[in-house]
Amino acid sequence: MTEFDSQSSSQNQPQPTQQNPINQKDSDWQRQTIEKLAFSAIKEQRRTRHWGIFFKALTFIYLFVVLFIAMDWIGEGANIAGEHTALIDIQGVIGSGDEVNADSVLASLQSAFDNKHTKGVILRINSPGGSPVQAGLINDEIKRQRKLHPNIPLYAVVEDMCASGGYYIAVAADKIYVDKASIVGSIGVLMDGFGFTGVMQKVGVERRLLTAGENKAILDPFSPVNPKHQAYAQAMLNQIHQQFITVVREGRGNRLKETPEMFSGLFWSGETSIEMGLADGLGSSEYVAREVIKESNVVDYTTHEGLADRFAKRLGASMASKITGGNLRLQ
Repeated sequence: MTEFDSQSSSQNQPQPTQQNPINQKDSDWQRQTIEKLAFSAIKEQRRTRHWGIFFKALTFIYLFVVLFIAMDWIGEGANIAGEHTALIDIQGVIGSGDEVNADSVLASLQSAFDNKHTKGVILRINSPGGSPVQAGLINDEIKRQRKLHPNIPLYAVVEDMCASGGYYIAVAADKIYVDKASIVGSIGVLMDGFGFTGVMQKVGVERRLLTAGENKAILDPFSPVNPKHQAYAQAMLNQIHQQFITVVREGRGNRLKETPEMFSGLFWSGETSIEMGLADGLGSSEYVAREVIKESNVVDYTTHEGLADRFAKRLGASMASKITGGNLRLQ
């Protein structure tokens, strides 16, 4: 009985098994395959991440360049080699917060004249006028640059319009070229505003204005017209008008064929302006560069302001007009 139990228990004990060589190879191959797939996935993720970083950096650089161009931080007039004609645009209303202002135009003039390869300068004008102060500053700078650089001529070329403040700038040029249908002239000064006293009476609004200084409320749009204030403003307009006339006479000299209507604020076609001596001849900017300056390679020196600067100047001009109570313009 004991012997049987001993044999039976020895038979029931688990016997050590031997691994089949084929199964061992299959297991190793599966493990290696899984490891290769895992490493490949990791490499692919890294590669994708690297390309993602590359394309993001490329996009950032592209947007940065576009921003530079949009804000006009990259100028065509920089580092110019070779003889050329410098072009400066006077396009739009003239004012400290408008399309054309003295700061921008003066910077353009200085860059154009300081370049040793500039053979001549063209002011391409298309403006209805604007601030007499801004136009006067530009006129003065043109005269200064012409004295500093007597060998570099400056010509004004009129497109659609060269009126009032635009013409104030143009008369500083050596010659003025126009199209036969251009609008030229309007040599006068105006100050405009509104009066609301009648409306206030109809709607029952009472004006309550306190001032320190008897003339502080001059030209107040909510108060009746004061004859004394009106006469004072008219005298100032006449004085600025006379300044305008003097600038035109000095700029045009004996070319002017003055008539009683020349300084009345009227304007004329380009063809008539030549007959009156307000302009010198017909011609576009391309014609003047090619035939007058004798250099058809034209480089644009126009300085364009960024959006932030333009907004700040518009805000300042708006505040100034509110303080003065009116807009004084050469128009």
